[in-house]
Amino acid sequence: MKTFIVAIPFFDSEMSVGCYRLNSRSGQKLLGMLVDEMSLSDAVLTPGLDLVKSLGVEPLTGGRPLFIDINEYHLLMRIPTTLDIAPELLVCVLSSSINADAAVIEKCHELKELGFKIAIEGFLTGHTQNPLFELTDYMIIDISDFTIDDKFIATITALTTLKQIVLSNVNDMDTFNTLTAIPNVQYCGRFFNQPITKGLSKISPLKINALSLLKRIHEEDFDLGDIADTIGQDPSLSISLLRFINTVMPRKIESIRNAVAILGQKEVKRWATAAISIQLAEDKPNEVTKLSLIRARFAENLAVAFRVGVFAPSLFMMGLFSLLDVILERPMEEAAKEVALDEGVRAALVEKTGDFYKVLEFIYAYEHAHWDDIAIKMVKHNLDLDEVTTAFVGALDWYKTLLDAIADDEGDAANNK
Repeated sequence: MKTFIVAIPFFDSEMSVGCYRLNSRSGQKLLGMLVDEMSLSDAVLTPGLDLVKSLGVEPLTGGRPLFIDINEYHLLMRIPTTLDIAPELLVCVLSSSINADAAVIEKCHELKELGFKIAIEGFLTGHTQNPLFELTDYMIIDISDFTIDDKFIATITALTTLKQIVLSNVNDMDTFNTLTAIPNVQYCGRFFNQPITKGLSKISPLKINALSLLKRIHEEDFDLGDIADTIGQDPSLSISLLRFINTVMPRKIESIRNAVAILGQKEVKRWATAAISIQLAEDKPNEVTKLSLIRARFAENLAVAFRVGVFAPSLFMMGLFSLLDVILERPMEEAAKEVALDEGVRAALVEKTGDFYKVLEFIYAYEHAHWDDIAIKMVKHNLDLDEVTTAFVGALDWYKTLLDAIADDEGDAANNK
């Protein structure tokens, strides 16, 4: 695989994710392996879309719609129709600077008739008179191009009566909270996972119990019987444990103690760390849980590439707890004290230093699609192009498998009521 690919979430005012936007870049072009000049062949190459065709939408979005950027050539060649993805799951994003000639308008009409939706990025000059305006379902507006004041809010509010609006580059919670005064808008940016700089609330009793269990499973030689008894007191953890053991070693299980004994300390620690982390983030946007888990697996998968393969389990922990400050609503230095972390993980999360932090810094740049920064880091750390893409796609696949197991757990619990 020669393509970098990531899906950026769009949130509503309640912090629920409704869809994602594909951001991709040819790895070979990014690393200077190809001549960087615009030509017809460059314009029609679709490495990101080819990877989407191979993967499908599900691993990237969990079955939610995906916004994809297409240019005039993609449109004229009807590329969206070749992806073998249901039209209701794709939104074709056009630049507001596209030449809206008769051929472009005709192809837009064709896509609409097939069930695809169309988005325009940026304001259309004289938008109500622009022939593309009536064909678009969404307008994507970069707020960094504007002053966020009453006039801007009034302008966007008026537009919401005509089109669905997405505001991009919303990078802090204060701005997000200001913009939620606008009804029926989606938001894109880093606001949902920014570091907490001060304590906002007390930790709930349920989280204290979960954190206590986390601490115990990361002790050097924890007692499996004691852990089994604690798990047995939590129905959701018990179901999750039994589902997990059925996937890794199917057999008849007589009790939670039996399940824990079969797994052993290493596998119990691995399962419980992920399961408890999901519980901790239940009152947060689903994207926080998703991002934590994908970071964990991505970091673990990158261990060999960064030549720290022996520390893969620690890298998993680092990624998993990289949003612990957001989950516990307190600064990372305080949040990190609530769990047992080895020194390398603590240094990466709290002090932003050490070999582990190099991996975390790389992951931050990747998930925000800072491709130029990624190119520099790949050269600096002598990373292999295929290895990086495989590591990320592998993390997506692993998360999807985990999510499927959770969905099965919830279905079983509902059927047993």
